[in-house]
Amino acid sequence: MAKNRQIWTWFEGKWQEGNIPIMGSADHGTWLGTMVFDGARWFDGVTPDLDRHCARVNHSAAALGLKPPMATGEIVELAAEGCKKFSGKNALYIRPMAWSTEAGTMTVDADPDSTRFALCIEEASLAPPDASVTLATTRFIRPTLASATVNAKASCLYPNNARMLKEAQQKGFSNAICCDGLGNVAETATANIWMVKNGEYFTPIPNGTFLNGITRQRLMQLLRDRGEKVWETTLTLDDFRAADEIFLSGNYNKVTPATKLEERDYEHGPKTRLARELYWEWAGA
Repeated sequence: MAKNRQIWTWFEGKWQEGNIPIMGSADHGTWLGTMVFDGARWFDGVTPDLDRHCARVNHSAAALGLKPPMATGEIVELAAEGCKKFSGKNALYIRPMAWSTEAGTMTVDADPDSTRFALCIEEASLAPPDASVTLATTRFIRPTLASATVNAKASCLYPNNARMLKEAQQKGFSNAICCDGLGNVAETATANIWMVKNGEYFTPIPNGTFLNGITRQRLMQLLRDRGEKVWETTLTLDDFRAADEIFLSGNYNKVTPATKLEERDYEHGPKTRLARELYWEWAGA
């Protein structure tokens, strides 16, 4: 992210400018990681699927034993209000967050009645249309629901993704393609993953090890409405190695082509371009 970017944060009932302090040193969320968030986007005057992102932060809070902090509609209205504080020249990242300040009866658990809420909106550019990633494999895997809170967009999950990225970068790549405990592809370290083979789209079927992304779901609908064949299925690393195109979908940059997986190069192909075009067409409408 750019330095000196503009930030507005809603906390304790009012908007405040800048990267303001919102957590205490003894807050339960600070030292035991009971914090959830979500991310939506504003660009070109639109906020695609903002309501679904705001709803998900409440679902994530409940999954961590927190009390949903605010009705979904209220978060949506607050986000719309906050976006008006910016010039409209730069894309924005909209991040509602919830965390606990007090422990429950066993200390490690959270007291749901102590849930706090903040909404941070900041300038964050979208990647240009020709931006791409390169992918390496990683020895780290996605956890299951039995071992981690993968049914929430929880901050405590992201250090695992960060070490995947670090490993990929040490190999000379920008991102990591990661697997589940059975060795099947789950996603990348930052977004859901897709491949194209013989003109058809394939993406890993949600199996409880990664979030079924909102942008992923939207893209699937748009492609199918266009008459494209889209398959959710079990996919291996070898499937991706044999693919014609690979791309990522996620809220932060929407649709991003992968131009390399290990030693193989891939084109920024027509099916990837179509996916991006359909998303931007829908968002603009």
